[in-house]
Amino acid sequence: MATIDSRDAAMFPKLTAAEIDRLRRFGQDKRYGKDQPLFVTGEVAPGMFVLASGRVKVVRSDPFGHLAPVLEQGPGDFVAEVGQLSGRPALVNVHAIEDVQALLISPDNLRSVMIAEPELGDRILRALILRRIALIETGAGGPVLIGPEDAPDVVRLQGFLTRNAYPYQVLDPAKDRDAADLVEKYALNPTDLPLAVCPKGTILKNPSEADLARALGMVRIDQPDRTYDVAIVGAGPAGLATAVYAASEGLSVVVFDARAFGGQAGASARIENYLGFPTGISGQTLTGRAYVQAQKFGAEMVIPTEVSGMDCSQNPRTLELADGVRVKAAAVVIASGARYRRLDLPNLREFEGRGVWYWASPIEARLCRHEEIVLVGGGNSAGQAAVFLRDYAAKIWLLVRGSSLAESMSQYLIDRIAAAPNIEVLTNTEVVALSGSPHGQLERIRWRHRPSGEETEKPLRHLFLFIGADPATDWLQGCVSLDAKGFVQTGASVPAQDFRSHDAAAPPLFLQSSVAGVFAVGDVRAGSVKRVGAAIGEGAVVVAQLHAYLAATRTDSAEARPQARAL
Repeated sequence: MATIDSRDAAMFPKLTAAEIDRLRRFGQDKRYGKDQPLFVTGEVAPGMFVLASGRVKVVRSDPFGHLAPVLEQGPGDFVAEVGQLSGRPALVNVHAIEDVQALLISPDNLRSVMIAEPELGDRILRALILRRIALIETGAGGPVLIGPEDAPDVVRLQGFLTRNAYPYQVLDPAKDRDAADLVEKYALNPTDLPLAVCPKGTILKNPSEADLARALGMVRIDQPDRTYDVAIVGAGPAGLATAVYAASEGLSVVVFDARAFGGQAGASARIENYLGFPTGISGQTLTGRAYVQAQKFGAEMVIPTEVSGMDCSQNPRTLELADGVRVKAAAVVIASGARYRRLDLPNLREFEGRGVWYWASPIEARLCRHEEIVLVGGGNSAGQAAVFLRDYAAKIWLLVRGSSLAESMSQYLIDRIAAAPNIEVLTNTEVVALSGSPHGQLERIRWRHRPSGEETEKPLRHLFLFIGADPATDWLQGCVSLDAKGFVQTGASVPAQDFRSHDAAAPPLFLQSSVAGVFAVGDVRAGSVKRVGAAIGEGAVVVAQLHAYLAATRTDSAEARPQARAL
């Protein structure tokens, strides 16, 4: 078992003089006088510093001006965390405590280190990841959310930051004097809460996820005028797999997702039937590793950013972002997955975030500790959520529309549910009514046994919904061929009259949509197997088809150029 000492050793490895010499071709020599800053919390970090001489102090700060020394580093140490792979804002302050000579390695060159120096690069990358984990555990460098811990919008922003592996702290103004003072000054109305106090001092009132992300510097397109080889819409398992394999094979890649990396798989508390993980792995951990891995190979992550449309009439294809920016790519991979399906109840939306949940993370689990809850769904995601929540909830009423769990759930989950004394499965049962308090908190749930018509109502405050999902393809209307349910048709499923190609005689590739150069992978694709392993497999397979398409397009362009000159 790993100890704290071994984790510290992996987090702060010492580089030898020979290893520093190997890194010199990737960096620039820099000198800093005593008290000069290398990193400033909230400002874009220039890269990774490798210390050749002198010492620096790493200090954790918060928006209230409180400072907490973390550690000192000296010759042989390197100063960075995983955000420096993509040039994101620093999460700590670092300043010289004596004259310092350092090697500055830019984000681009840091990624080159990972490829050119694999053994050394792996040690550095592991340290960068562990440092981000430590920052998340302490909340260092991220925003401070001010409001009651169980307030719906506090929970909403917590979930957003957690899914994006971004550190944060929550302060309840009823318990913290600094937080109370800010509320008195800035939150004149209850609707202003929560306040989000950003590292650079910006104070946002009950921000949207997109507004918070912009204030934190999470969203940035490094080269907006560039034409990428591949644009990927969706950062679930399929999109991340495409990004990893495409970027590792030298293609320029940009990835968009409207909310966070991980997709629906990120909601899985424990995936036990994915190859190579016999003891299971959380969806957040699995996709978080892929997220870092894609950046290691140079994929550009633009998250959270919503893609609102695509212009299929021109080549290269143009993606239209919700903020009005347009991004061009020679090929597009649709991996936008699916949106959580809702119950057909007239007042459901008023309880979302106030007792109705589509995600079972430790945040929601804490809210329903020692309470009875209702969980609706008969698939693996519902089973995984039930198994996770059984350790928190006093009792789980698991409602299934079908006649048995065996119709859609893996046997290992069925066995685990059967062994849990606090999970009761109700088959042929559906939720028919919700009611709550005047301020919108869910308080009562009523369900019906469909064969008998018998109804049961209980005073319960939490309803978890895992009832499948609908394809996230609204942004594709009028561009590619969709089936009757809205999934993207690819390969042989594309109607012959719909296929638009530079070579009308060429049949569509297996994962290619009705538009040449536009591909679909994962849950959004018609006929796909809705499994994490299948999505990752399609993400890998599509890269070969991308290469084939790009090669053919470049050949066509090369052949056309002499004719154009002759004309």
